[in-house]
Amino acid sequence: QVQLVESGGGSVQAGGSLRLSCAASGFAFNIKAMGWFRQAPGKEREFVAYANWKGIETYYADSVKGRFTIARHNAENMVYLHMSSLKPEDPAVYYCAKARWSTSSSWMNPGEYDGWGQGTQVTVSS
Repeated sequence: QVQLVESGGGSVQAGGSLRLSCAASGFAFNIKAMGWFRQAPGKEREFVAYANWKGIETYYADSVKGRFTIARHNAENMVYLHMSSLKPEDPAVYYCAKARWSTSSSWMNPGEYDGWGQGTQVTVSS
C-alpha cells in the first residue's frame, strides 16, 4: 500500500534552514505528482508546495515563495522540501502527499491527494 515517511523536521532559529525528506513506496512514484502541506495548531491544513511527476512544473503558496523549494528524485522515490529564511509563522506539522494524477491544475486542493504521510514537526524560535 501507499507509504509516505517524512523526516528532517526539528527546531531551528528564525532565518535558518531545514530540509524535509519524504520516502515514498507502494505506488508508481515516478508517474505521480507530489505535494507538501502543513498544519499549525488550531488551523486547517494548507498547501505549501507542488511538483508534477517530472518535477519540472512546481507551484508554491505565496507565503513560502522564494524561500522554499520542492524537489524530487524519481530514481530514489524521494521528494524534498528545502526551507530557508524560516519565519515565526512557519512552524507546523509538515505533510508529504501523493497526488491522484501525474499533473494537476488543482494542486492546492487537499482533495487532489490520496496518500499522506504521518507528518514531521517544524519549530522556529525567534
